[in-house]
Amino acid sequence: MNEMFLLKLGEVVLKGLNRFSFENKLKSNVARRMRPYGSFDVYLKQSTIYVEPNNDSCDIDGAWEACHTVFGIASVCRCRPCDKAIDAIFEVVRDYLGDDLACAGSFKVESKRADKGFPLNSIQISQEVGGRVHEAFPHVRVDVHNPDYTVYVEIRDHAAYVHGPAEPGAGGLPTGTGGRAAVLLSGGIDSPVAAHMIAKRGVEIECIHFFSYPYTSEQAKEKVLELARLVSRYSGRMTVDVVGFTKIQEAIRDNCPEEYFTIIMRRFMMRIAERIARDHGCKCLVTGENLGQVASQTMEAMAATGAAIQMPVFHPLIGMDKEEIVSRARKIGTMETSILPYEDCCTVFTPRHPKTKPVLAEVERIEGVLDIESLLAGALENTEKVTVRWHGAC
Repeated sequence: MNEMFLLKLGEVVLKGLNRFSFENKLKSNVARRMRPYGSFDVYLKQSTIYVEPNNDSCDIDGAWEACHTVFGIASVCRCRPCDKAIDAIFEVVRDYLGDDLACAGSFKVESKRADKGFPLNSIQISQEVGGRVHEAFPHVRVDVHNPDYTVYVEIRDHAAYVHGPAEPGAGGLPTGTGGRAAVLLSGGIDSPVAAHMIAKRGVEIECIHFFSYPYTSEQAKEKVLELARLVSRYSGRMTVDVVGFTKIQEAIRDNCPEEYFTIIMRRFMMRIAERIARDHGCKCLVTGENLGQVASQTMEAMAATGAAIQMPVFHPLIGMDKEEIVSRARKIGTMETSILPYEDCCTVFTPRHPKTKPVLAEVERIEGVLDIESLLAGALENTEKVTVRWHGAC
C-alpha cells in the first residue's frame, strides 16, 4: 500500500452539536489544499482525516508540506497502511521505519486499537511488535520511558497504520468557520503576524494596504503583496486593497499640527478600512498594534483611533512582547520579507514629538478643518484590488 497521511483534529473535537459542520469544512479545506499536488482521496473517521494518494504521480512531499498549513489540524504524520495482522504490521515497521530505527539508540512501540474486534489489545500489540523489532535490530535497546524513537501502530476500521512520531499541525479552527475580517497590512513585522493569528481562529481574511507614492516606492508595495502571499499559505487566497493615500497625508501635513499627524492619519485609515471591509462582507478590522510599542499605540491613542469608526477592531498582538512577535514571524516565514528596507506610508511625515495621550474632542476639532468625506472618496476611488495566493494553491 502507498504511503499516506493521518491528520489529527484539534479544537474541533471540543465542539458540540455543530461539530459536524466544522469537520466538513475542515475536510473540504484539506481536499482543496491537496489539489495542486495530484489526485488524493480525503476522508474523515474517528477524529482523523485520512489523505491517501490515488496514483504514483502525486507529489507526496508537496502535499505533506501543505498539510502543515491547514488550520484545524493538531498533528500530522506520514504513515504506511497494511493488513490488520501482526506479521504484516512488523514487515511494514521493518521496511518503512527501518532506517530511523537503525539510527536510534533505544525505542518503544505505542499501539492504539480503535478496532475493538482485533484479537490483541494495545499492550499485547506493542509487546508482540516490539519483541520482533528488537530481534531485527538487536543493537537498539528497549526503553519504554525515554526512547530515542517511538514506533506507532494504530489498528483502525479499514487497516493498520504504522508511523513514526507525529509533527505539529497548524492548530486553530478551520478557515471559513469564524467569519470574515479585514486586516490593515503594512510592510512591517507585526501586521502579517496579526493576520496569521486571526486567520488561525477560522477567520477568512482580506487585507488593506495604504500606499503613498512617490513617498513610498513600488518595491514597498510589492513587498506588502509578498507578505500577503506568504500569509495566504495558511489563510488561503485573499484580496489586497491597495489604497492611494498620498493626498490624505499631504492634506494632514498642510493643515494639522505636527504632533497630531499620526493619530489623524490612522483615523483616516480606519474610516477607509471600514468602508472597504463592509464591501467585502467583513465584520471587523484587525491591526498589528501592540500596547505601548510606539507612540500611536498607547491606550489613549488607540482609543482615539478606534473612535473614528463603528466596526469592532481586534488586536491579536496587543499583549505580546516584540521577541514573541519576531519568533512567530520567523515561524510563519514572513520575517525576512518584513525586514527588507522598503518603507511604508506610516513612516511618511513622522512627527518628531507625537501626541501620546490625545484627547478625542481635541483630535476631532483639529481634523475638522479637513474635507474628510472628499478625501475619503478620493482615496477609495484610487484603490487597486490585487488577488494573491500561495504558489500553486487553489
